[in-house]
Amino acid sequence: MRGIFSCRDMLDKLQVLVTKYEELERKLGDPDVIANRTEYQRSAKEHSDLQAIVGVYREYKEVLRNIEEDQQLLAENDDELRELLKEEIPRLKARKEELESRLKVLLLPKDPNDERNILLEIRAGTGGEEASLFAADLFRMYARYAERAGWRIEVMNSSISDKGGFKEIIALLEGKGAYRSLKYESGVHRVQRVPVTESQGRIHTSAVTVAVLPEAEDVEVQVDPNEIRVDVYRSSGHGGQSVNTTDSAVRITHIPTGLIVTCQDEKSQHKNKAKALKVLKARLLDRMTRERDAKISEKRKSQVGTGDRSERIRTYNFPQGRITDHRIGLTLYNLETILDGDLQSVIDALSTHFQTEALKESAA
Repeated sequence: MRGIFSCRDMLDKLQVLVTKYEELERKLGDPDVIANRTEYQRSAKEHSDLQAIVGVYREYKEVLRNIEEDQQLLAENDDELRELLKEEIPRLKARKEELESRLKVLLLPKDPNDERNILLEIRAGTGGEEASLFAADLFRMYARYAERAGWRIEVMNSSISDKGGFKEIIALLEGKGAYRSLKYESGVHRVQRVPVTESQGRIHTSAVTVAVLPEAEDVEVQVDPNEIRVDVYRSSGHGGQSVNTTDSAVRITHIPTGLIVTCQDEKSQHKNKAKALKVLKARLLDRMTRERDAKISEKRKSQVGTGDRSERIRTYNFPQGRITDHRIGLTLYNLETILDGDLQSVIDALSTHFQTEALKESAA
């Protein structure tokens, strides 16, 4: 037998979690804990984190108990009862398998970044002006998805092309589970369509890179003021024209890594500097995470999906109204609705795929 439910230690682990959950319930009713705000909040969070898996495990145990009782009742000399049980037992066994699958997923190690806000970075790649226009389409897609999710969106920096597209745009998306939802969007997005700049009606292929970075907390990434160089200059607008008479744009260079961040969207130099530092910290955290994961295991890195930004992950084919995610072989023919922000079917398919890969690794 394979899987976590063939291993006594995994069942024991579930029981340990139930015991921990019950201990936390008692603590949350303790007047001393209630009086200690920090301790109460910590315990409440732990209790909330365990609630889902404990609920599923309790239902799983109840289903096992019902199956055992029904099988014992089959020995009764009651034909009508046996007929009912023959219908009920297969239903209970099917439910048992569903709950086992859910428990396997819930027992997987959680990504500590899943509930964080994200820095979304979109850059035009090959394809010139058409790539910039598609970068604007992708930003609109993610912004619509964020609006549906009730997230807050703040543009940190942008560079507009001559035709109104984005050479680059960086935005902060603030909302519960933002990273969990969009972490698999990092990579090269390819578009195939007739450009608005093309008079001959020929289909062109362009590319845009997307990076999804978890927002860094100050305690995780501290930037030494002595290790950065801050340059200020005048903001430039559409077509490179100066739009500000003061030096409000900011460029920060992190000397140890060579990372460079610019921000010019605000009229205030201080606000631009604060935004640029936020982006720099997110990139430094991303760099640290990638280096750590590379040391852990190259195999694991490929299985869980790192969102390598050099990897072509998706194609948007306008003539066919088709979107294809090359990592999981998913093809859908609702391109228009997806670009309007209806991304959930794609996100769910990606999450299921990478959870399955993680389960395979865990079983191995």
